[in-house]
Amino acid sequence: MESVTYVHLAGIGNSGPGHWQYRWHAADPRAVWVEHDSWDHPERDAWVADLDAALRRTPGRKLVVAHSLGCTTLAEWAADRTDPDLVGALLVAAPDPDGPAFPADATGYHRPRLAPLPFPALLVASADDPYATLDHARATAAALGAELVEAGRLGHINAASGLGDWPDGRRLLGRLLPAED
Repeated sequence: MESVTYVHLAGIGNSGPGHWQYRWHAADPRAVWVEHDSWDHPERDAWVADLDAALRRTPGRKLVVAHSLGCTTLAEWAADRTDPDLVGALLVAAPDPDGPAFPADATGYHRPRLAPLPFPALLVASADDPYATLDHARATAAALGAELVEAGRLGHINAASGLGDWPDGRRLLGRLLPAED
């Protein structure tokens, strides 16, 4: 089977060394990290363009590993673009752009275009995420055609959650891998 390249798409502020997403990327020499000019003042169109450029530069089959605002960025990308080599997405802690904790510095995200994704996706949500309720996660998963995984009380499923390498997340990621040809 041709291997899959993981494309990591972090949220506002980026994912630092204590974050499971950063750890997964650091452990895989083939993995791709989507970079942005501004991690603290995300602008939707710029972030979507950065994701598009990263996907175009990455040959072969790929799977997106998105956290927080990265989830919304992927959904925005998929509203206008496709990549036949994109085989799936793990969407973790998708924020509610209309929620009270949504960062004011994130522009262009307040009317997300959520439509069924053309690839398999799992949306992982926490019961006590300060950036989204489980009801929002359920509605987002339904709109994206993603399977919802309720992960319990893990906060924003980030470094502050103390998950380390997050083995449960790795198992979920494995469910998205395509079957051998």
